[in-house]
Amino acid sequence: MRPKFSYISAVFFICFSVSAANSDVPASTPQVVDTYVNDTILPPSIVWHGESESLLMAADDPWATPFEQQGLKSSPSYDETFAWLDKLIATSDKLHKVSLGKSPQGRDIWMIVASQEGVNTPEELQANGKPSLLVQAGIHSGEIDGKDAGMMLLRDMVMGDKQALLDGANLLFVPIFSVDAHERSGQFNRVNQRGPVEMGWRTTANNLNLNRDYAKADSLEMQHMLAAINRWQPDLYIDVHVTDGIDYQYDVTFGYNLAQGLSPASYRWLNDKYRPLVEQALTAQGHVPGPLVFAIDNRDMSQGMSLWNASPRYSNGYGDARHLPTILIENHSLKPFKQRVLGTYVMLASTLDILAEQGTALRSAIKQDSYRYSDRITLTWQSEKQPKGWDFKGIDYRLEQSPISGETVVRWTGEPKLYENLPVIGNTQAEIKVNRPSAYYIPPQWQEVIERLNIHGIRMTRLEQPTELTLTQYQFGEPTFAAKDYEGRQRVSAPVLSHKTKLELPAGTVKISTQQPLGDLAILLLEPQSPDSLLQWGFFNPIFTRTEYIEHYAVEPLAVKMLKEDPALAAEFEAALKDPEFAKDAEARLRWFYERSPYYDKQYRVYPVLRD
Repeated sequence: MRPKFSYISAVFFICFSVSAANSDVPASTPQVVDTYVNDTILPPSIVWHGESESLLMAADDPWATPFEQQGLKSSPSYDETFAWLDKLIATSDKLHKVSLGKSPQGRDIWMIVASQEGVNTPEELQANGKPSLLVQAGIHSGEIDGKDAGMMLLRDMVMGDKQALLDGANLLFVPIFSVDAHERSGQFNRVNQRGPVEMGWRTTANNLNLNRDYAKADSLEMQHMLAAINRWQPDLYIDVHVTDGIDYQYDVTFGYNLAQGLSPASYRWLNDKYRPLVEQALTAQGHVPGPLVFAIDNRDMSQGMSLWNASPRYSNGYGDARHLPTILIENHSLKPFKQRVLGTYVMLASTLDILAEQGTALRSAIKQDSYRYSDRITLTWQSEKQPKGWDFKGIDYRLEQSPISGETVVRWTGEPKLYENLPVIGNTQAEIKVNRPSAYYIPPQWQEVIERLNIHGIRMTRLEQPTELTLTQYQFGEPTFAAKDYEGRQRVSAPVLSHKTKLELPAGTVKISTQQPLGDLAILLLEPQSPDSLLQWGFFNPIFTRTEYIEHYAVEPLAVKMLKEDPALAAEFEAALKDPEFAKDAEARLRWFYERSPYYDKQYRVYPVLRD
């Protein structure tokens, strides 16, 4: 969802401090020139100094992280990362390392469990009663700021001045989520990002984008993460990224799903309690926090900003659906690596402080959302102008005609500029809504679907014997298949009609009640008009294949017989013939009779998932 833009610019440096009060570099701070191989094609670099630089250790300190040892421009490899963390873990009974499972290439996806009591299992974590923060770095492993920030924070929580952070909260830290992509490292992986010197790849070894995989859960990595969420039950989830797109003053932007979503109580906690305190902490340390930034037109800032209401394929949209408050951090790619790492450190540390103070209120909000059971669920959203504009802390630019592309391109100047009261457009107007069913029924042959729902942690029961029920079933019209593959699947959508039907469900049929904490997630995965339904992701594509046919020599006499025996059918056929296109299409006329005959496949284009 992040906007994409190509920058072409001569490099020059403008000495500009985010805050005049922070313009002097502390004497103990390592001196670094923030230049990278791609600087000559990026917009001007703005020199930054802030109070958070005091968090850095000298490069020659025995407990400096690899990031600090290597000039604040590099990030360690997988092996170097865990060699350093293993050394740290060995010094403290507050830290434990747990494998979430192995990647397709055989690497462990490690999670560091940090607690005052030294807990080592989900049961022990729940028993200590403190709220837990799950921080995930490297879902896009080139965007790795969270790993280096988390390593520094872990060190300071066990041997520095941040030890009190564990008094009121637990930390679950995944330094590298997409571990195989992390090792596909190089200097040329993210042209629009200022550091680190070498970065991992955006997609997994199977070329899947993990932050498009939450709903469908195709990747082994995502299946491990969802299992960990179900086992460890965090109260707050942070997903650390680095954004693309336009230039602006903010260095740490972050957001979460909106008030219109499925977790309104969690939204209120995040927006009213969490955001003000985190922004205050970041500002005090010399950073410029802001909401998620997506320009409507990268070449015309006056067009305004886009407000994003994410669907469950993304981390924050998935968190909204399963009532796990989820924060998406998007550090600004044009800010130097050092600045982004330090901003992330401040945000994670202040989050633990806030959890200690506001954890009870957060848990209350989660409970409200989990047992809300709305009668109507919105499946799709439309864009609308928001009632309030945005004073946007941007960077000035000029437009030039490019001799390379022949089009108008943006040249960011590096000069701060406030764009006042920009319009904001967001997909916040409900479009398709459905009534909440009491339950869904899935026949036992759809094993892949049942298995995915189980991975999500959705509770289900099985019918022990054949059972006759009257339920609602969907029938599809002509399907539309995507023209090309997307994330390893051929997506599909189709018009929907529903009807009541009485049928016998076989033993082994799965029943999924929506009166459960993950009931809203089940609805978004099983309602076919939901953009992240398993149907639209292609899990049910076989139902759109006809496998039985009838020859013309057989259907023609059958049609004569049907017309003779059913006057109402004959009248319906006469009415159909008034359509000239239908009347001259012999194939369509014969198919019309076949579809109304007892020989036609009654399961063709019929959704096998039923609603109660």
